[in-house]
Amino acid sequence: MPSTASQHLLGLLRITLPVFQAPMAGVSSPAMAAAVSDAGGLGSIGIGASNVDAARAMIDEVRQRTTAPLHVNLFVHRPAQPDATVEAAWIDRLRPAFEELGLAPPPALREIYTSFDADDAMLAMLVAEKPPIVSFHFGLPAPERIRALRAAGITLLASATSLAEARQAAEAGVDAIIAQGYEAGGHRGMFDPDTPDDQLGTIALTHILSRRIDLPIIAAGGIMDGAGIRAVLDLGAAAAQLGTAFIATEESLADEGYKSALFSDAAYHTVMTRAISGRPARSLANRFTRIGANIGPGDIPSYPIAYDLGKALHAGAKASNEFGYGAQWAGQGAPLARRMGAAELVQTLANEMSA
Repeated sequence: MPSTASQHLLGLLRITLPVFQAPMAGVSSPAMAAAVSDAGGLGSIGIGASNVDAARAMIDEVRQRTTAPLHVNLFVHRPAQPDATVEAAWIDRLRPAFEELGLAPPPALREIYTSFDADDAMLAMLVAEKPPIVSFHFGLPAPERIRALRAAGITLLASATSLAEARQAAEAGVDAIIAQGYEAGGHRGMFDPDTPDDQLGTIALTHILSRRIDLPIIAAGGIMDGAGIRAVLDLGAAAAQLGTAFIATEESLADEGYKSALFSDAAYHTVMTRAISGRPARSLANRFTRIGANIGPGDIPSYPIAYDLGKALHAGAKASNEFGYGAQWAGQGAPLARRMGAAELVQTLANEMSA
């Protein structure tokens, strides 16, 4: 029997299963989001790495595929802090990897993503398009932006990695909190990545937030099957968010090198690294995470400037059929990944939850 918190959240979002597909930029597709939502969960797209035209096109494609609810995720990182000396040294540090591939690194690096807090065009598009659910990652936008989204009738979510962040989100007026445990794949949602990280796991964080925050809590991190969903629901979560579980689905945008790595020994050795993007993120162990081992955060350019070099290295390597420099984000539950369609996975999770 769903808890009161779960029933409230499912009613608010107009879904039937407490299953969120994580909005993984570069992996989630409109086809995946539509399939998940049609199956009763909450399908999601990540638009933090997209410009406003690409973001609108993704929203439109989901709507062409389904009338079910859609969750749209935004990056709300603080603006990058350029440092020409650090950036030049980082290019030189990665130069041997480029040269091994017969390539030259770019001569300079760019800030490749705009934070939602500085993107007026994205705000205007969302207010006009009115996706039913919007979430924030890396922090919270200014109060006037939250008011504009709420005035458009949009339900708001925010990720948090600690009680302090969750309290800030609650005070800002969001409707539910995504509790991101340290096990989770991809970027840590820390508001300030340069402050100490208590590294709370999903179980502890979910339990704490469900007792201390008077909002629905969505548990995220390391959850791969129905048993994991049941466990976090028993601890007070209103729903569970799964990302790594959807990487190998038919609708995923992950390339075959990424999917193959997910089913290799690398899945048992995920690594939290800044080297790929400039912010802490959990990846499958690969050639890039080995480069990043034992490098201090002060030697890595600011996010997302560092990501410009990371993406250039991956693109060059991939052209030579080398996938070991990719941003192969995955959580600690990676060894439990399964290959199937997104809708089939949601149905499988529902069956496992009720078994």
